Amino acid sequence: MTATGPAAAGAGRPGAAEAEIVRHHRVIERWLSGEAGPGEFAALAGAHADGFTLVGPGGVTLTRDQVLAELERLRGAVPGLRIEIREVRVVAEEGPLLVATYQERQPGNARRSSVVLRRTEAGLRWLHLHETWLPASVQPSRVSHGPGTE
Repeated sequence: MTATGPAAAGAGRPGAAEAEIVRHHRVIERWLSGEAGPGEFAALAGAHADGFTLVGPGGVTLTRDQVLAELERLRGAVPGLRIEIREVRVVAEEGPLLVATYQERQPGNARRSSVVLRRTEAGLRWLHLHETWLPASVQPSRVSHGPGTE
């Protein structure tokens, strides 16, 4: 997994936010590709704060429990998956809260996401994530990497 674009050059002061976004997607990548051991699920689950919500690119809102149940079920479902994070930009910071945007690219799709993170003693925790599909003109070429990737 790599981070590229303006964030890689320091635009928008992403710092800790970029590191967390890349780290989190690396864990997801390892989990979905089957490279992660069963014990790594705790790290994935622990990054999501109680009350976490995800608005997926299709507009459906999922709770933390729903997201984690789906992720747990999908372990190894996308062999060879690679996720690229681009254009991380911090758009707001106030107290322990931080809002960032980024582009996530996977084989066959790309999305723009906004995330609300909370600083804690243990690091950044994910409070809310909103994903939007990007138009085909900015999507990577379609390559099938297993079920659910098309």
